[in-house]
Amino acid sequence: MLGFFIIFNQRLIPMIHKIPIENILFLDIETVPQIDKWDNLDTTSQYLWDKKTRLQRKDEIEASDFYEQRAGIMAEFGKIICISIGMIDNNSGRLKIKTFSGEEKELLLEFCEIFNSPRMANVILCAHNGKEFDFPYIARRLLINGIQPPFPFQMFGKKPWEIPHLDTMELWKFGDWKSFVSLELLAHLFGVPTPKDDIDGSMVADIYYNEGDIDRIIHYCEKDVLTLANIFRRMRQEDLLKRLD
Repeated sequence: MLGFFIIFNQRLIPMIHKIPIENILFLDIETVPQIDKWDNLDTTSQYLWDKKTRLQRKDEIEASDFYEQRAGIMAEFGKIICISIGMIDNNSGRLKIKTFSGEEKELLLEFCEIFNSPRMANVILCAHNGKEFDFPYIARRLLINGIQPPFPFQMFGKKPWEIPHLDTMELWKFGDWKSFVSLELLAHLFGVPTPKDDIDGSMVADIYYNEGDIDRIIHYCEKDVLTLANIFRRMRQEDLLKRLD
């Protein structure tokens, strides 16, 4: 990673346009509550959820209502239902996308296997809001499922520039830590086709539990990966990628 930084005022500054794009693994996950409804939670989980979220709710929202709204995005009470990844295909120059889905432990084990490939020796993970959501969520669910997180998720003892993570939200902030921008808005700003033309994240749990349409969710997740890769390309003033079918 050090080869992709320059020294400025004794600080290491990343030069994203010099990172070999073939080393970047673009990633998106879809998550839902572990248990579909509050009433189906065991009493211990209900108590711990109430305790964990009390400050966030400020007694204005009932714990049961807040569970429906937020459980899927908290790794302690949610689960991963699919992980979509994309990497540049060296032959075609297009984005090759693959999705892992099914029972959570099985999809996580299959996902971890990709890091045994020699190509992954210098891999860099990229996601939108990945540092706050996707990367820690995956690592936590791996541990909960009794799986050792692979090396790109191992952060203990590493210096910031040694951590192989890119985050398009962080790149957009330019140091403005109070700022939030959605993938959909960045897509609009950069002229990238929107991934939200069918569903959005707020609909995933309902589609999963009430409709059982995992294929629709996978399609949505894969569109996010293509959009993510193209936003990163636009940040480097590069042409849009096409998906390798």
